[in-house]
Amino acid sequence: MTPETLDVLVIGAGISGLSAAWHLQTHCPDRRFAVLEARHDLGGTWSLFRYPGFRSDSDMYTLGFHFKPWRERHAIARGPTILQYLRETAREHGLERHIRYGIRVCSADWNPRAARWEVRAVRAAADGTEEPLTFHCGFLFTCAGYYRYDRGHQPAFEGMASYQGIHVHAQQWPDDLDCRGRNVVVIGSGATAATLVPALAAQGARVVLLQRTPTYYFIVPGRDRVALLLRGLLPERWAYALTRKKNVALGAFLFGQSRKRPERIRGFLLGQVAKALPDGYDLSPNFTPPYGPWQQRLCLVPDADLFKAVSDGRAEVVTDHIERFTGQGLRLASGRELQADVIVSATGLELQLLGGAQLSLDGVPLESGRLVTYKGVMYGGVPNLAVTFGYVAASWTLKADLTSRYVCRLLNHMSATGTRVATPGLPPADITLEPFVDFSSGYFQRAMHLLPRQGAAGPWKLLDRYVDDRRRLLREPVDDGVLVFSAAPRESEVVAATQAA
Repeated sequence: MTPETLDVLVIGAGISGLSAAWHLQTHCPDRRFAVLEARHDLGGTWSLFRYPGFRSDSDMYTLGFHFKPWRERHAIARGPTILQYLRETAREHGLERHIRYGIRVCSADWNPRAARWEVRAVRAAADGTEEPLTFHCGFLFTCAGYYRYDRGHQPAFEGMASYQGIHVHAQQWPDDLDCRGRNVVVIGSGATAATLVPALAAQGARVVLLQRTPTYYFIVPGRDRVALLLRGLLPERWAYALTRKKNVALGAFLFGQSRKRPERIRGFLLGQVAKALPDGYDLSPNFTPPYGPWQQRLCLVPDADLFKAVSDGRAEVVTDHIERFTGQGLRLASGRELQADVIVSATGLELQLLGGAQLSLDGVPLESGRLVTYKGVMYGGVPNLAVTFGYVAASWTLKADLTSRYVCRLLNHMSATGTRVATPGLPPADITLEPFVDFSSGYFQRAMHLLPRQGAAGPWKLLDRYVDDRRRLLREPVDDGVLVFSAAPRESEVVAATQAA
């Protein structure tokens, strides 16, 4: 089959891919591009997860796109509402015409003689077979997130095969699972567990949240009163932009104070929890993490729903270790046994980069763990490749929009200067290399060897503040002396490379 040739190829049609499509369509209208999506629906995470109560863990005024105001009244929204918002975005802005569904990218090799990426993919046919496809593109933009869609992280507990009840992972929640009137144990801590427990309790289940390590919770109102007030006083886009700026500033302040004055923020967060629980409730050990605030991601709890479920007895929190699964539930290290009709593993994600595709340069495979990030968008020594990796301590979409806008700036600069290849330089030998993220969350620690590294200084250092990234990606010159530009190969070289391919 003859390869399809494009200027830009985007991988993934979730939040990042839709942002990329809008920015390319708006700021690079002369570029031919397509978005490849392995599944048969857009939305990424928001069309994948189905567990009860699934909701955003960022406010929708920052998780929403800057070009598409969030019009619902709730600032912390449920998954189906967010998916509807994403579908509306694609429809209103004509983005779906760029999306090719059911196409999974397997590998991409940079051909330096033709100055292009040669991408191999497969398309799933109706009968279950896979049809091989090949794409050629001048620029590759991966927007596939950082975790596997086909499975979540499942620790191997002793005796799992002996359990006679229903055991599911939150990431693969069955549509027909009804927990009403059942004893349910949710294993894990973090956003998924904090969402599942009040949702299951509201359905009539008797729920135990079983955690090995407590987490920090940040209680927020389900509705942003300031946003609703501004919406009533100002034009929609003004109100949305002001609310977005307010929430960006508040989030940055909380994160910054967590790093500068961790004990002060710890006291504030635990004070919130104490007020939401009955008088005299002992916060230790269930709500007193052994680490500092924002060393792992904070869990948003809208309207204190988790603590209301604990307060009225519909849910219980237990901090312990699992000794083994039994036929009827779980035996804990303390000797306590938990009876469970349903056990839910909310035990995290399995990370993978680039949607699982293997990248290579002129046939030489790239190891993601040996790459060094450049401005949090590209990789040193890798030409014409951008990757969206959102903020860990703020809304993913904030960084996705900045990344997409920067890619458009880069492409337009290349058009204006008659160049076709942009390759970030590597950091000098005297710049120390550091881990990609400074977080102790289990899913990052398990996959640290897969993550690229960052430099301790310069454009190789990741910035954790939106305002700093905005200046770097939108205002600083694209040609900064580190990003190396080169012209297109001579026509004879292109012909020879094409014949060789």
